[in-house]
Amino acid sequence: MAAVSAPRTRAAVRTAVVWDYLRAALAALDTGSGALRVLDAGGGSGGFAVPLAQLGHSVTVVDPSPDSLAALERRVAETGTSTRVVALQGDAAGLPELVPAGSYDVVLCHSVLEVVDDPQEAMRAIAHALRPGGVASVLAANRIAAVVSRVAAGRLAEARRLLSDPAGSTGDGDPLVRRFTLDELQPLLTQVGLQPRTVHGCRIFTDIVPPALLDGDPQVIDDLLALERAAAERPDYLAVATQLHVLADRD
Repeated sequence: MAAVSAPRTRAAVRTAVVWDYLRAALAALDTGSGALRVLDAGGGSGGFAVPLAQLGHSVTVVDPSPDSLAALERRVAETGTSTRVVALQGDAAGLPELVPAGSYDVVLCHSVLEVVDDPQEAMRAIAHALRPGGVASVLAANRIAAVVSRVAAGRLAEARRLLSDPAGSTGDGDPLVRRFTLDELQPLLTQVGLQPRTVHGCRIFTDIVPPALLDGDPQVIDDLLALERAAAERPDYLAVATQLHVLADRD
C-alpha cells in the first residue's frame, strides 16, 4: 500500500483526523489481499475515493450530481486510478437499487445526512450495502458548533435561528437542511444495526485559526494538526467540533 503524506495545508488538516481513523479501520479489515471494497455514498468529485483508490482499494462512488461525477472522472483519469473507481449516479436512499446487498467492506457517508430527504432511510440503505463485520464511516455537521461559530462571527440572528430550529438549520439560503448533536446522530446508526466503535470531533480548532497564521509556516500546520489529534476523542471538545465522525460496525 502507498503511504499518505502528512498534511501541509489548512484544507488537508480539515480531513486529516478523519483519515487517521479511516486508515486504521481499513488496516484492521485488511485480510492480506490488500484491496478492500469501498462504497462512497455522496462521494462527489472523489475527495476520499481517489486517495483510497491510490491506496489500492476498489471504490464505488454514488452521487446524484452529474457535474460532480464528471469532475470525478477527470480526477480519476489524471491520477491513473480508472481501473479501481466506478461512478454511479444516484442518491444514498437509492443504494439498494444500485449495489448488491452486503457487498462492501467499508461504506462512507460523509456530509450526506445533512442534505438528504430522510436521514433514517439513507442510513438504512448504507447498512444494507455493508457486509456483516464491515465498517461505516459517518461524518456529519455538528449543530452546537454551528451556533458557536455564528456567534464568533457576529452573526447573532443566524445563531439564534440555529439554536431554536428543530433541525439545526437557518432556513432559506442555508446549504444544509439539518445539523446534528451526537445524541441525535448515534441513534440513526443503532436503529439500522450499526454499532458505534469510535466517536470523535473534526475541525475543532482548524476553522477558528486565522488563515494568515497558517500561510507559509509549516510548523504552524504541524502544531494545528497535533492539537486536532490530541482533542479529537475528548468528550469535552466534541461539542465545538465542526463535524462529528462516527465509525460503526455492522452486526
